[in-house]
Amino acid sequence: MTVIKLCGLRDEAAVRTVNEMKTEYAGFICSRPFRRYVDFDTLRRLKELLSPAVSAVGVFVNEPLDLPAALVRERLIDVIQLHGTEDNRYIDLLREKVSCPIIQAVKIDSFEAVTKAEQSHADLILADGGCGEGKTFDHSFLHQLKRSYILAGGLNPDNVRHLIRTFRPYGVDTSSGIETSGIKDPEKMRTFVRHVREAENE
Repeated sequence: MTVIKLCGLRDEAAVRTVNEMKTEYAGFICSRPFRRYVDFDTLRRLKELLSPAVSAVGVFVNEPLDLPAALVRERLIDVIQLHGTEDNRYIDLLREKVSCPIIQAVKIDSFEAVTKAEQSHADLILADGGCGEGKTFDHSFLHQLKRSYILAGGLNPDNVRHLIRTFRPYGVDTSSGIETSGIKDPEKMRTFVRHVREAENE
């Protein structure tokens, strides 16, 4: 089964749609100054609304180790995603503080990036085209990536079925691809999830 992460959630309507669609992951941006950032009071409220069957992923960009560790301890997030320049030393130190899964985003734009992804100490790689800007990238590099990965970067309801059929990633991740005018669109969220599930049977 292809796991699904709908990211950049900021309001109760989006969380309710995630619960309805039963995705595996719900992503929350925990670093400023990114547009989809949620403060910790909002994160707490949304986490309480989120189905226990859905793992809350906190997305961090070059934050001090204590920030993601604290949010895990407070049970505001279940998974940590690193989306900056964090290295294996950072991941190793983070593991001393938490026991939750760690995802590392890697901009797959060269063979060197593929090597970095292969050597990452994270539990799972997120193959992206940038730093969460919804940019697509040269997917030919994915053929060189031997470990499991979540595919991100420009995914939307129109292209996700083809990408799953072509690359068979462990999972898929989208944020801007399920928005209308910068706001999560419940119908786009539902269509994205439906197309993922359909692609699994093709």
